[in-house]
Amino acid sequence: MNSITSTRRKKLEDFVAEARKSIPEIFPWDLKEYLDQGNAPVLLDIREPYEFDKMHIKGSVCVPRGILETAVDIGFRDTIPWLVESRQKEIILLCRSGNRSLLAAKTLQEMGFENVRSLKTGVRGWSDFELELVDYQGEVIPLEESEAYFYGKSQTL
Repeated sequence: MNSITSTRRKKLEDFVAEARKSIPEIFPWDLKEYLDQGNAPVLLDIREPYEFDKMHIKGSVCVPRGILETAVDIGFRDTIPWLVESRQKEIILLCRSGNRSLLAAKTLQEMGFENVRSLKTGVRGWSDFELELVDYQGEVIPLEESEAYFYGKSQTL
């Protein structure tokens, strides 16, 4: 047996569990309350642009997971200067279900970002709690549409 097959390979849930040990999470209803109290963290949505355009939390910024490291570091085509300078700012990472955002938050933490959290249950959980989502034009998405998107339910019954 070679060394690759003799050791257990990590699965997604292993990486997520490891990240969860060092990354604080916030539930959607707690984030809503936190925002309503006037707090203004950077809401960093790391889903793909097509996911973000379809629906997202108002005020969030899309930086896809695939370019995150180059977006927050100097000297790359994808560098976002204001984000590079946000290492001391509070950043809450968002994704569909809360797994990608945990992994992304762990990466940012390792890159020197001091105050990162992940939205537990993700944008889907935000929708489940019936909190407002908007499309790429800023138009509010009807709850039925977000439910259909996240759970594949037919809009016609």
